[in-house]
Order: sequence, then C-alpha cells, then structure tokens
Amino acid sequence: MAKSKKSKLYNLIFIVIIALLLIPQTRQPIQVFINKGVALFVKPSVIKSSERKVLSSYDWTLKNMSNNTYDFKSAKGKVIVINFWATWCPPCIAEMPSLEKLYQHYKSNDDVVFLFVSNEDKEKLYEFTIHNNYSFEVYQSLTKYPKDFNVSSIPRTFIINRKGEIVIDKSGAADWNSERVIDTIDEQLKVF
Repeated sequence: MAKSKKSKLYNLIFIVIIALLLIPQTRQPIQVFINKGVALFVKPSVIKSSERKVLSSYDWTLKNMSNNTYDFKSAKGKVIVINFWATWCPPCIAEMPSLEKLYQHYKSNDDVVFLFVSNEDKEKLYEFTIHNNYSFEVYQSLTKYPKDFNVSSIPRTFIINRKGEIVIDKSGAADWNSERVIDTIDEQLKVF
C-alpha cells in the first residue's frame, strides 16, 4: 500500500514538472534553474598545449551597444575571453553570473579582453544587461567572426592566450568563475 502511494506521488510530481515545462511562462525559468545546477559542476577544461589551434585570423569587426566599433586585431597579444550567447538561451542565462564575476575579477587588467557577442536586437541586449546588473560590454558582429570559432550552438566560450592559441573551447553552461579558469588566465598572462 505504501509503495502505491509513493508511486502516485512520483507520478504526480512528474506530471507537474512536464506541465510546467509545457507552459511557456514557466519553461525558461525552469530550464535556467536546471542549467545553473549543471553549471555548478561543469568546469571548463584546458586544451593540452600540443592540441591547441592557433587563430588563423584576427580579421573581425564588432560594435558595442553605443555603436562604437571594435577591431578584434587590437586584442592580439592579450588574453581573450569570447562568449557567444543570447538572451533567450537558458544555458547562456545560467552561466552569465559566473561570467560577470570573472569579468569583475579582470576588468581592470588591460591585458585581458572580454567579448560578449550576440546577434540579437540592441535594445533587447541592453534591457537584459541592465535588468541583471551586468557591467560587461556586449557586442554585435559587423563582419563574420574568424572561422576558427565555428560557432554552431550557444553558449560557446573561448579563452585565447597571448600567442593566439585557443586554450579553452567550451559549449554549454559552465562555472567560469572557477579556480581552474582563473588559474588558467593568470598562467596565460605570464606567457608571451
């Protein structure tokens, strides 16, 4: 008898979760919550030195929300963190707080460049960053990004060292303010 009640309770919980996922207003918050939980355990891994790709080009022009252009060539010789994302993407939303913390950690270091890149409408991006108190600059591509990035899904984040090597290439939500990522960036700042 107790097993039957327990089974009915699990079935009811399962039905409620499915119903909440089907309702558009509750789907995204639930997906963000789940992705935040996953991101707590996912630490981006560093690519072995022998397996790293070197950027073949820095030929890329972007613009920020103030319509100021940014030439990617100016990032050459610096440590670069690039995050491709969107405001409608639950894994992107889930990892943003850790990216903001990482940005805050390095924002005063001129040798670290952060590029948060989205192809969404400028007003939507501005509203999203203000609503969430994010202080990082958001960019839109004016030209095609370098082929080495080959972004087919978001979020996709790259960390590139001073020599132009892709040190981290991570798809999906992750904890970017982890000791591993900070140690990796600090290590790359020492190399040139």
